[in-house]
Amino acid sequence: MTSNTRVVVIGAGLAGVRLARRLGELGTPVTLIGEEEHRPYNRVLLAEVLAGRYSPEVIELPAPAALVRARVAGIDREARAVTCEDGTRIAYDRLVLATGSNPVLPPLRSLFTADRVLPAGVHAFRTMDDCLGLSKAVRPGAKAVVIGGGLLGVSAARALAQRGAAVVLAQQSERLMERQLDPDASTLVRRHLEALGVEVHTDLRVRDVRCVNGAVRSVEMADGYALDAEIVVLACGVHPRAGLAWQAGLEIRKGIVVDDELRTSDPYVHAIGDCAQHAGTVYGLATPALEQADVLAELLAGRTNARYTGTRSLTRLTLTGQHHSPFDLAAFGETEPRPGDDVVRLTDATRGTYRKVVVRDDRLVGGVLVGELGTVGALARAWEGAEPLPDDGPLLHLLTNDGGS
Repeated sequence: MTSNTRVVVIGAGLAGVRLARRLGELGTPVTLIGEEEHRPYNRVLLAEVLAGRYSPEVIELPAPAALVRARVAGIDREARAVTCEDGTRIAYDRLVLATGSNPVLPPLRSLFTADRVLPAGVHAFRTMDDCLGLSKAVRPGAKAVVIGGGLLGVSAARALAQRGAAVVLAQQSERLMERQLDPDASTLVRRHLEALGVEVHTDLRVRDVRCVNGAVRSVEMADGYALDAEIVVLACGVHPRAGLAWQAGLEIRKGIVVDDELRTSDPYVHAIGDCAQHAGTVYGLATPALEQADVLAELLAGRTNARYTGTRSLTRLTLTGQHHSPFDLAAFGETEPRPGDDVVRLTDATRGTYRKVVVRDDRLVGGVLVGELGTVGALARAWEGAEPLPDDGPLLHLLTNDGGS
């Protein structure tokens, strides 16, 4: 590829901005298209903005100069051009889809008005506009219901509680963050939220939202019980935003299918970040998105024969409160053991810490850490390396060595 290659990137989130910046450093010109009116920002930190810990400016990303603010309406693969809603056409030699993901909205009868707009008081929690809308609506004592007890729901509930809202967290499954945490760790997260004043309900399915004059008034549960609500946050997960790729006839499964060169079924079109599916996996996490951007930058700049072979990344969350010390957690790999696996746990009820690792065939395959995370660095390196653990019993040392981060 030459330095005159026209690279167009659709999506100005973490992945798209990282790719544009790296291409600029490597001398390859790039046009970045972002549809949000705000400067590009780190979506991972939106909960900190909602909590009042950061201003929106603090989480802005260093966007490249060639940023086009537009919404892409379609991709003409034959002509190698994208068409924006305002009629602008932008030609490309290589196109990169970094379109991210959309929030999953539960199939509730009264969720949308006739023109497909959420009722007043009901908010998704995915964009800066979502965050600013919530920030404007929340006030001390406001009755807020968060639907969804995964990573996003827990973060939103904590942030709203910090702003003084009376928060109820409704989780359909039996425990919080069930995809990342084991039962013991989930219990500690629940206790922390409850200490912040959050009322947590699990095994609770939401049936509908009740609205009066277009504004939410309560949330109805499957058992008929209703929770008063002035604010409802939908935190039911995300799914890859692949509409443009689907319209263009690219291969879609769970996400936009890409190979080790992050190419789609069209060799002139690539995909990275939350919208991409590599080797059957849609990661939906920041670390894989950044790694994919770095690999693709090298490939598009013609510098190396770089390949993306997957990411072994951990989930990390810090919960803070005005009158509580920070509460950290991290989870990586397989946190639930298989038959024959070795499990080591260390629990300190006084300090509120919990550490668990799973070992299979003398290799660390997963772990959960709650509380003080001084050991997370050493454990993550042992897991990422996938090397056999030495025979001299280093596991206890890894679990107790607070200098490992």
